[in-house]
Amino acid sequence: MSINCDVLVIGSGAAGIATALKAAHDGHSVIVVDKDRYLGGTTAISGGWAWLPGNRQGVAQGDTREEAETYIRHLAGKSYDPQATGVFLDTVPEAMDFFENDAGIEFQYPEKAPDYQMDAPGAKVSGRAVTVPAVDARILGHNRLRVQPYLLSYTVFGYMPEIGPDIAMFLKANQNLKAFAYAAKRVTSTWAQTLLYKRAYTRTNGNALMTRMIAAAGEAGVRMWTSTSAQEILRDASGVVCGARISGEHSGEVRARLGVVIAAGGFSGNAELRKRFFPHDPDGTNHTTPTIGHHGDSLRLAEPFGGHIDDKPHQPAAWGPVTVFRGLRGQKRWFPHLRAFGLPGLIAVDREGVRFANESLSYHDYGVEMINNDRGREGTYGWIIADQKAMRRYGIGYAKPWPFPQVYFRLSGFLHKAPTVAALARKIGVPADRLQATLDEFNAGAARGEDPKFHRGSNWFHHFKGDLDHKPNPNLAPIDRGPYYAVKIEMGDLGTFAGLAVNTRSEVLDDDNQPVPGLYAVGTAAVSVFGGGYPGYGANIGPAMVFGYRVGRDIAAHAEERRSRGTKKSASVRS
Repeated sequence: MSINCDVLVIGSGAAGIATALKAAHDGHSVIVVDKDRYLGGTTAISGGWAWLPGNRQGVAQGDTREEAETYIRHLAGKSYDPQATGVFLDTVPEAMDFFENDAGIEFQYPEKAPDYQMDAPGAKVSGRAVTVPAVDARILGHNRLRVQPYLLSYTVFGYMPEIGPDIAMFLKANQNLKAFAYAAKRVTSTWAQTLLYKRAYTRTNGNALMTRMIAAAGEAGVRMWTSTSAQEILRDASGVVCGARISGEHSGEVRARLGVVIAAGGFSGNAELRKRFFPHDPDGTNHTTPTIGHHGDSLRLAEPFGGHIDDKPHQPAAWGPVTVFRGLRGQKRWFPHLRAFGLPGLIAVDREGVRFANESLSYHDYGVEMINNDRGREGTYGWIIADQKAMRRYGIGYAKPWPFPQVYFRLSGFLHKAPTVAALARKIGVPADRLQATLDEFNAGAARGEDPKFHRGSNWFHHFKGDLDHKPNPNLAPIDRGPYYAVKIEMGDLGTFAGLAVNTRSEVLDDDNQPVPGLYAVGTAAVSVFGGGYPGYGANIGPAMVFGYRVGRDIAAHAEERRSRGTKKSASVRS
């Protein structure tokens, strides 16, 4: 079977659908293929934020391009790419205008969404990270059940709390009747809709973003094929990429008149590539990932043309501590700790029972410290520690607080419990005296609302990860009332920063750093614009949408450039 289109996009996350949306709105026929049975990729299980400095809220608040550039430069360090950064910042306003006004994607501009390194020059408390409101999935029509389901371990009995006031009410559900009734209503509604309609109508966070984007793509006429793998990218006699060979639910050759866009994710699920590019994982067994489809397909598809991994970012991935455990039926499950241990009454320690970093850092920055702390040792891991007060009030990530019974979380291997600090230390294999000394030191400062060792709870981002109602410090409380609890954390990621080498037009570069005509890479398939830094909420999704938009906008013009050059060459030969 041979199928014709103008643009072929491989991958259906934010980057791929952004590309498809813009190209389709400009009148081009677009096919999106995804090897997964669902659409939406890792974006659909994410928080759904997008870091987009220069958006209208930030501009109204006085944020400037220069401040954003200063902040990115600080985070990237020696990996800073001024050209790519400039293109990204210059395009944000135009891309946002398209998504909001042409594609109909509704964004929310939160009052506060602090940058992740608030002490860095150019950081802002708000005006850069945006999200989307909850949406009724019936806007998808026949595609309603085709969007990637939530990461189940991140839900509250199937309901995914919306970041903001919604999740704040859930966190108070064991504290007051109004919040409990609020949470109970949403959970029971989710159960009822799932029973009646196979999946709840209300979608939040990253699932809401992809629901909106996929619905818009469907309305624009984009064909979206799941369970369909790109096996090989094709090029014509002149060396221009012209399509791909696909297999699965749809098989044959897709001929793409304008080009092929790789948006198939990164490589953190590929042990062989991790051995090459993740220094902490030299044998391919010291890392886990909850990402979807990040198996290195992007490199596999581009490599025959000289495509290669640009590993200049000082961190090769967006790190995040993850707990790996087994469901009661034995299935492997993940819980990424993106917020939990910045709350009062929780700390994290290493195998020696010692704190090694500020637990209110971003998940990425904490991951950097975790890797550095375990450099030269076997394995990269640690333990979240909490007492009965914190467990009852907040829980620990997937292990929900009172009144939820703890027995399931312990049976699954997620949660460990012991009556005393010494008993807990023995259970998890850390020195009891060191763990007790760590708690004694931490508790002395926490009682005053201080953390002399790591300055936890000292800026707006820390507080945003804590409990703003807790005094005197939203991030600190003594850990001194048994029984005591522990959860193991390992090294994980939210997507790679190292990726296919591309130019500022997102064209894939060959071994001579020359563009492969007609071949593009966006999202985590391509090298990150932030040089290994993680600036704020949605640091992967923001650039994915912007660079995807740019490729969708420019791909026809690039094809016309090639045609014009070819015409001139032919005329020159004839003359």
